[in-house]
Amino acid sequence: MMQERWRDELSGFIRTRSERMTREPEGILAHPYTVPSDPDSPYYSHALWDWDSWTISIALGQVERDTGQPGRFAAHERGSILNFLEHTDGDGVMPIQLSPAGSLQHGEPGRAGGFRQNMHKPVLAQHAALLSRRAGSAEWVRPHMTTIERFLDRYLESHRHAATGLVYWQTDFAVGVDNDPSVYYRPDRSTAAIFLNSLLYRELLAAGYLHEELGDLVAANRWRGRAQDLADALHAASWDERDGTFYSVDIGLREIDPDDWLHRGAPRHWSGLLMRVDNWSSFLPMWAGLATQAQAERMVERYRDTRTFRANYGVRTLSRLEKGFDLRASNNPSNWLGPVWGISNYLVFRGLLKYGFIDDAHDLAERTVALFGADLEANGSLHEYYHPDNGEPLITHGFQNWNFLVLNMIAFLEGRPAVWEF
Repeated sequence: MMQERWRDELSGFIRTRSERMTREPEGILAHPYTVPSDPDSPYYSHALWDWDSWTISIALGQVERDTGQPGRFAAHERGSILNFLEHTDGDGVMPIQLSPAGSLQHGEPGRAGGFRQNMHKPVLAQHAALLSRRAGSAEWVRPHMTTIERFLDRYLESHRHAATGLVYWQTDFAVGVDNDPSVYYRPDRSTAAIFLNSLLYRELLAAGYLHEELGDLVAANRWRGRAQDLADALHAASWDERDGTFYSVDIGLREIDPDDWLHRGAPRHWSGLLMRVDNWSSFLPMWAGLATQAQAERMVERYRDTRTFRANYGVRTLSRLEKGFDLRASNNPSNWLGPVWGISNYLVFRGLLKYGFIDDAHDLAERTVALFGADLEANGSLHEYYHPDNGEPLITHGFQNWNFLVLNMIAFLEGRPAVWEF
């Protein structure tokens, strides 16, 4: 009975409040767009963010389907993409965040800075593919495919480690999973993160999809081939047969000096070292669909372990057995060292579904409903992240964003048509 009440309350809340994540053109933003929070919230209420706008669109698609209002949010969702495209430079460098007054930067990200800063996470083509599928046509993207390709080429040319074939974070600025120990406070350009590479794999496939929809099969196959190249690199460099999971890779190794007599007798023959940090991002190859079924079978056993990831209210973002496990509230960076987040619950849930672990997916969806349903009843809103064991909200009253993906989970639980990401 509690589950049914929470589902109804959350569904009504999300359908009502979703409109409050839309904004009209202002300042440098020429198109309507979406933001993570309600306008009354002091947090995330005015700026357009990269992967946030993508996940918001997944939830808004479910609102449209549930309310029988196709296209209700189309202008704001497409506008979010168009704003990013119009502020992408000639080299394909796309900003991570845009506000009416400017963009959020930590150093010069473009050619003048040697492309040595992070840029928009590789979800732009996925976002465009998602909206194109919902609309039944990708024609609106056609004029922008050159910019999308420049953006992806920039990742492959300036953010890719040649020896492993993996892409890496330039710095630990705005990496999404803010204080992931495999990136946070590490040397620049030293982490080929499993999070980043899983997103890029899907992004390259999305570019292939868009080209096929637009009638260019040669380009479609070229981008799909690059996706397969990345998958092959991940299997070679990131899969750990011992532990049965994927890890981020430390690529910050000294270069081999053939004239150095000290190492000449046995120079290293590896290009990177596995970073055996147990964090939720290791499940993303299941969401991305690049794990084999045999690998997924091993990975799901790790997910089910209550000592590490599986908690009363979802997925701990860092294993409880890790030295860095910490549930204290923090902002800038937000805390991903163990608290439960709506987005990590959702993406792990989707990976479980893709590989046929239906009971596990059902259980995780119910835990997420219980987390958000209890919060909404007690506090009248949702929060940014939560205590994994008792469900207490830790920070940011009024946070909406990807928490609204619980609506898509509810559709799955009730056996209704659900909107999924590309």
